[in-house]
Amino acid sequence: MAWVMEPRGTASRHFAEQLCRTAGFEPDVRFETADLQAHIRLIESGNAAAILPDLVWAGRTPSVQLTSLDGEPRREVFTSVREASRDRPTIVAVRDVLTRAVDFL
Repeated sequence: MAWVMEPRGTASRHFAEQLCRTAGFEPDVRFETADLQAHIRLIESGNAAAILPDLVWAGRTPSVQLTSLDGEPRREVFTSVREASRDRPTIVAVRDVLTRAVDFL
């Protein structure tokens, strides 16, 4: 089966490749994009498999068949800002949205 993954060098790509290798196979990555909606479209059309974060389904029903992974692996999402920017309204808003999205799941 062909796979779609994020571009080489990204943390999410490394995470997905390591999960596949731990499961005993090397993924045949034929598609690379950081656009997770494109990942979903490739899966829906039967052209690829992927490892997607649950967050892409927040507030909607999955449109593809989901398979749980052994051990239910999790990624850590974090933000980093300069001390002087920590309280900027946009920074606070983004962190709040991320927190609410995780709490929703």
